[in-house]
Amino acid sequence: MITHNTIWMAIDRVAQEQNVSASRLAINSGLNATTFNKSKRCDAYGKSRYPSFSTIAKVLNTSHMSMTEFGQICDKCRERE
Repeated sequence: MITHNTIWMAIDRVAQEQNVSASRLAINSGLNATTFNKSKRCDAYGKSRYPSFSTIAKVLNTSHMSMTEFGQICDKCRERE
């Protein structure tokens, strides 16, 4: 099962593989620099916030990565949880 933490870990891993910060990955993907900040991963009440599919798609397009490849990264991240 893919969890909130798994998805965020995978986004961080994609940034790492691109040799950029999560903020730079967001900018390169046409998003606000703060989109992937750790402080935005939960709302003010502690409820988990997931990135939208549109956001993930922008990251994948920028990174020239398929959804399958992103899924494989999620699987690797899930194993670390």
